[in-house]
Amino acid sequence: MNQATHSSPPSTANALAIDKLEVHYQGIIALRSVTLEVRQGEIFTLIGPNGAGKSSLVNAITGIVPSTGAIAFEGGELNRLPAHQRARRGVIQVPEGRRVIAPLSVMENLLLGCEAVGARKGDVQADLDRVFTLFPILAERRSQLSGTMSGGQQQMLAIGRALMGHPRVLLLDEPSLGLAPVIIADVFRAIRQLNQDGMTIFLVEQNARLALETAHRAAVLEQGRIVKQGEAAVLAHDPEVEEHYFGQAAAH
Repeated sequence: MNQATHSSPPSTANALAIDKLEVHYQGIIALRSVTLEVRQGEIFTLIGPNGAGKSSLVNAITGIVPSTGAIAFEGGELNRLPAHQRARRGVIQVPEGRRVIAPLSVMENLLLGCEAVGARKGDVQADLDRVFTLFPILAERRSQLSGTMSGGQQQMLAIGRALMGHPRVLLLDEPSLGLAPVIIADVFRAIRQLNQDGMTIFLVEQNARLALETAHRAAVLEQGRIVKQGEAAVLAHDPEVEEHYFGQAAAH
């Protein structure tokens, strides 16, 4: 795949600033003093092996799991806010495994995404139009039960549902997992388009090569620690990254 064409360089201002973040599960340390910054308007990607703590980091940012350390979003502290209040500030996650609500239609799933907006509710029809422009198949299948859709269509629906919540930073957890290559291309085209439209994206991705081709900056997480961090194009040619993560997709 060719190197992605990025939008104009992102701002030097931070959307997310994470300092000495730790997550513990029943005495097991999942994240160890993680410090990183995600700049306004960039795609920041996190790669790492199975069990490294990638999903734990996303879940800590969105408030799904408790953490210690500092998480700042656009200059304001998130640490003490519950997950739904973080979502209402615009910190919205597309979870691993998509987790669409199978008995509900495509349209019903999308409208549920509006609940994340709370007091920031906008023009629902304009939001739907945006999602349908990005993923035309969802417009065609708007009455279909989401549980009967293909994995790729469900991934598009999960992203669309998140967009209905007006994210200021969109956190994507393994968007290519289990998808056919042609569908992965469609999903990543949409990710790039969202970024070109100005959205900040935090991408956790098991396909390290694709992630580094797509992102502006990146970090490598191993055993709960950040071991490398920098420009994605530089990390893509780092001998250790090439040895550990290229040739086969890095497993989640």
